[in-house]
Amino acid sequence: MPDILAPTLEQIEALAQAAFDSLPEHFVRNVKDVLIRVEEFPDAETEREMELDSPFDILGLYRGSSIAGREGSNPSPFPDMIHLYRRPILDYWCETGEELAHVVRHVLIHEIGHHFGLSDDDMEAIERQMPD
Repeated sequence: MPDILAPTLEQIEALAQAAFDSLPEHFVRNVKDVLIRVEEFPDAETEREMELDSPFDILGLYRGSSIAGREGSNPSPFPDMIHLYRRPILDYWCETGEELAHVVRHVLIHEIGHHFGLSDDDMEAIERQMPD
């Protein structure tokens, strides 16, 4: 077996940043204040809240209030944040054989979609519009 190392947190962060940089400008303009964090797994509290059977059951998570759900111009008391979970993403990548950059981009777009209050169909349409 060849000596191949799994992509690091930093490498996943770089893929997420490249995916973010490739988003349409009108999309990015409204998510510039959303923090993106790459972590190994969801924390125990997230596992409980999401009622996960395994920490591998979630690839990413948006925490914050969607733009659609905000009242007036009241800012959220906490920063909106997107969590990408490295180990579950790598597991999914290995299972599906998809390009890792594509998997990271898909998860990122899905979580950004929650920030906008978009449906899964809306998020899929955005992905189809993006260059490969």
